[in-house]
Amino acid sequence: MTIHHLNCCTMRPRSERLINGFGSWTAKGRMVAHTLVVESSDGLVLVDAGIGLRDCEQPQRLGKLFVGAVSPTLDPAETAIRQLAGLGYAPNDVRHIVLTHLDVDHAGGLSDFPDAKVHVYRAEYEAAMKPDFRERERYRQCHWEHGPDWVLHDDDGESFRGLGAVRAIVEPEVLLVPTRGHSRGHAAVAVKNGDGWLLHCGDAYFNHREMQLPPSCPAGLSVFQKLVAANESDRVRNQRRLRELRQTNSDVTVFSAHDQSELEQFR
Repeated sequence: MTIHHLNCCTMRPRSERLINGFGSWTAKGRMVAHTLVVESSDGLVLVDAGIGLRDCEQPQRLGKLFVGAVSPTLDPAETAIRQLAGLGYAPNDVRHIVLTHLDVDHAGGLSDFPDAKVHVYRAEYEAAMKPDFRERERYRQCHWEHGPDWVLHDDDGESFRGLGAVRAIVEPEVLLVPTRGHSRGHAAVAVKNGDGWLLHCGDAYFNHREMQLPPSCPAGLSVFQKLVAANESDRVRNQRRLRELRQTNSDVTVFSAHDQSELEQFR
């Protein structure tokens, strides 16, 4: 099984020191939208969708708060659909899109793949369809106005290395793993990789140093995570469980959605 690692949205928030933990206080930092393309037994599986072509053409679809805070480059060449074309695939080759959550930088590309089944936890879907006042900016209704083929999952089933109850998307290759906290129905996605596993943790953490002992995080990202968390105690608890998993399971490679250094290791 072949797995491609893509960056589907470069983001340049200020400042480099606060976001990346090194460099200038005034220069812009750098974050990515780490997305997977999995050549599975049931066609292509896209893990997270980044931003889409229409977002690049109409930045207002992403919301003023997101665009103002992270300064996305809005390069059409970074969209999943354009990068898949470069790999020789058509949009309808994508059979499944598995989302860690429905924030703008993870779900914007959905409309580029209207024929795909879109897998998400039911709690996340319900939050996105009826957001409370704190969630209205993170969920953009325009990203699903095309009427996706939703497949909703509940967090029951067998556990994955002590992490909750997983749901198989493509059995036994792609699993949805509950990691609530950052959002109401946040998930990690486990992908079989030879004798081991890749675990895409979405926004369960933001910087690779959060998975080390002792853990640390650049100040700007630390504050941001607390501000946007749907449930801070769940976020902290699941982040700790991910850290423990990384320390005790050598066959599981853990990475987040936005750490550029983690993406570069796969490339």
